[in-house]
Amino acid sequence: MVKSFQSDALIVSNQQIQGDYYKMQLEAPQIAAAAHPGQFIHVQIPDMEHRILRRPFSISDADAVKGILTIVYKVVGVGTEQLKKSPVGSMVNILGPRGNGFSPLPAERRAILVGGGYGCAAIYLLAHQAVPPPLILLGGRSQQDIIMVPEFTALGCDVRLSTDDGSLGEKGRVTLLLEKALTEFPAAWVAACGPIPMLKAVSLLSADRGLVAEVSLDSVMCCGMGACFACVVKKKADNEQGWIYVRACQDGPVFKSSEVYWD
Repeated sequence: MVKSFQSDALIVSNQQIQGDYYKMQLEAPQIAAAAHPGQFIHVQIPDMEHRILRRPFSISDADAVKGILTIVYKVVGVGTEQLKKSPVGSMVNILGPRGNGFSPLPAERRAILVGGGYGCAAIYLLAHQAVPPPLILLGGRSQQDIIMVPEFTALGCDVRLSTDDGSLGEKGRVTLLLEKALTEFPAAWVAACGPIPMLKAVSLLSADRGLVAEVSLDSVMCCGMGACFACVVKKKADNEQGWIYVRACQDGPVFKSSEVYWD
């Protein structure tokens, strides 16, 4: 079982990346030291104590030496709207690290990391810890949904982009980039985070080539504690129907793609 810590964390920075996307850095030494790629923290939104449930956010980066955690979030509702207003120097109560993360990337195989929208945040720490730097494929609906390119480039990663409307990079889904990359690196190790349809496509592409990808289903999480059952996913099982329900926040959010029962 993953050991978690609860603490009041100092907000070191809370900056707009572009559009509705923000990056927050938190001083939380215990959690930063224990965090692994693909895990998440549970945040009590400041000044919203009347909202009982915390909000889960994937850990984008963790500096164990400085004790700094980084999360990336998109303003989509009341909670994240309040979070963006939280000033530097104020405190936020967090719990973490939580969840099962990605496996370490194998040094002997080319690693390909796929991020859809702000799903790129959940693969950044994995790329940060990788030797050699992995190939990064980022996709979004438009240029406004492509973030963190400079951060991945600074790691020495080869970064390839696609947008649905062609406003940045190649026009089309990010899985088109993956198809090309798997032709170039047929024995690659694949890890991905993003919308469920993208993860399904990544999984099927990998399976067609005899590869097993790792996918983070963090996008379906709600309460993050397993209480609301809003994040249930189908996992393959040896029973009459061939699957069972599991909770992404408790059994994931990272799964082997071959474990997920894709409808």
